[in-house]
Amino acid sequence: MTLLRKPAFSALLALGLLSTGALVTPARAQQSTLFSGKLEAEHGASTHAHGNVMALYYPGAHVLRYTVTWEGLSGPVTIAHLHGPALPGHDGPPEVTVRGPYKSPLSGSVMLSSQTEQDLLDGRLYLKLHTQKAPGGEVRAWLAKSE
Repeated sequence: MTLLRKPAFSALLALGLLSTGALVTPARAQQSTLFSGKLEAEHGASTHAHGNVMALYYPGAHVLRYTVTWEGLSGPVTIAHLHGPALPGHDGPPEVTVRGPYKSPLSGSVMLSSQTEQDLLDGRLYLKLHTQKAPGGEVRAWLAKSE
């Protein structure tokens, strides 16, 4: 290849990569949905704990990224779950275990099954924090879409 052709070839290659990147970028850039919830005493638990959950759901990857903050629990969190399907005021079984270490703020991500994803989108999913004094759950937060 001559020196005169190299710049033209490089420009053509760069243009091809840019156009390919332009086509790939929108497909890779996915919109997330914001969910939030307020931690409140689990029915039957006598606690003055409070806190919040903020979560972003990425539907293309089926990933929920979350941050949970709390204060005033009766003791350390022993386990945390996403529960559902259930409507507010009702109980659902644990669907996903949220991994520790269980210290506020707790941040991480979980991959959701198609059923759990649907429960989240339908407003039928909540986060529950369990403690030694309240093994059935001390506080829960319903995950609702935030505008």
